Amino acid sequence: MTPPEVASACINACQVAADACSGCGRRLDDIAAWSGAGSGERIGILLQAARRLADGAPRPWPRRVRDGIGNELLLAGPPQRIVSLVPSQTELLFDLGAGERVVGVTKFCVRPDAARAGRRRVGGTKTPDIARIRALAPDLVLANREENRAQDVAAIATFAPVYVTEANSVAQALAMTRAVGFALGAEAAAARLAADIEAAFGELPRLDGLRCAYLIWRRPWMVAGGGSFIDDVLRRLGLANVFADRPRYPEVTAADLAAAAPDVVLLSSEPYPFKPAHAQELADVLPQARMLPVDGEMFCWPGSRLLAAAGYFRELLPRLAGSAGVQ
Repeated sequence: MTPPEVASACINACQVAADACSGCGRRLDDIAAWSGAGSGERIGILLQAARRLADGAPRPWPRRVRDGIGNELLLAGPPQRIVSLVPSQTELLFDLGAGERVVGVTKFCVRPDAARAGRRRVGGTKTPDIARIRALAPDLVLANREENRAQDVAAIATFAPVYVTEANSVAQALAMTRAVGFALGAEAAAARLAADIEAAFGELPRLDGLRCAYLIWRRPWMVAGGGSFIDDVLRRLGLANVFADRPRYPEVTAADLAAAAPDVVLLSSEPYPFKPAHAQELADVLPQARMLPVDGEMFCWPGSRLLAAAGYFRELLPRLAGSAGVQ
């Protein structure tokens, strides 16, 4: 189905319409992952888009945009009163130059530091205060399919436009960045950011062959499985996720962990704050594995945090291979 034609920029290869091409109908995450083009060619296309957006005339409004789950929104002008229900997207808003337009954030929106200053707290990602959000009279609310509950999104949509993102891979995160930038009227900044992230990840070394388990929770143990954003990041680093055959974020037992026999176990700092005692608990089950704490934001924030993540991964990779035990 041909997406609706909306104002955006031509990057020679296609007419970009929010998150899709109005010429060929392909989604931008598909174009970003196009196997027929090398990483250098994709970077060139994104940089060319940034130049055209920076040099061109302002794009007309209103704009019809399509979010990550296919909903269409008609925005009369650049949103001026934005509520963010996702910490990673709050950071993205500021990095796209829209921080002054953010009027409401969750209690978990801690980056950047300015996000806490002068903005109304609207509850948590899973427990938003709908009445408080309504009182802020937002003209755009940013939510995420995985982070926020569908019933809360539906309730907010009765009085404000809600843009729901979804990113299960780095390629989708780049498409999301460009699409959110378009919805904000910040196309140039978004195109530059996406190009910088693409370039940074393209330069990362790979650690092929190392078997890895990425833990996100305890009691019960939970891991990152196949189809998750974390799984895609692991694959980009060359790591073989031993639970890639299980979808999303499955529960596992100590016996499952022992049977999977990972070479390295990554203990995320979020959503569960693993401590050294937990690492030792796992080491008793997996004496052959290397236990390593990692910064969860770098692995699971699909936005501008990915630019910092690339530098973090460059330093982390040499530490993954080594002797077994708690590090």
